[in-house]
Amino acid sequence: MLAAPVVPAPEPWRPVSERCIPIGGLLGIGFASHPENGHDLVMVVSSAGHGLFDAVTGEKIARDYEPAPEESTPDAAPDLSCPGLGPIAGRRVHIAGLFGGGLHSGTGDGWVLEVVSPNWPNDRVLLSSSSRMPHREPHGEGWWHIFHSNYSELRAVGFSPSGRTLAVATSSDVTLWIRAAGH
Repeated sequence: MLAAPVVPAPEPWRPVSERCIPIGGLLGIGFASHPENGHDLVMVVSSAGHGLFDAVTGEKIARDYEPAPEESTPDAAPDLSCPGLGPIAGRRVHIAGLFGGGLHSGTGDGWVLEVVSPNWPNDRVLLSSSSRMPHREPHGEGWWHIFHSNYSELRAVGFSPSGRTLAVATSSDVTLWIRAAGH
């Protein structure tokens, strides 16, 4: 694990942008589906408010700089959720991160994410193409080291419920990968 370099995620995964999305004071993230076009949406909760991003484009589509204090962080709700905004206003979004919770660690067609920390506190995110023992195969042939959190604290790692988006959130940013429907 220590010797495995960070490599691009394999096909069909592709990064949403060449850089991560900077989010200072990130507390957690959650997923929702856009009611009009079905795109995965990523809701980000930070110390500076709430934001909503289109996971396909990385575009910020809604922002609330001053959410109600009783709903500004997910720990205020028993189910670790925050109110949606923009096109998902009126819905609640489960948030995973600093206060607990979790995202999907696998997809229905066999992609799996794993966080390992052989050099703690620097977490590594591994993507594998099957739920079998991926580390028996060579790096790059069954598992890929796709993210190394050596600059910020890891907050949440997981797939959207649709399985089309993969997200890694740290205390300072979000990195997204997507794949086309049907993969």
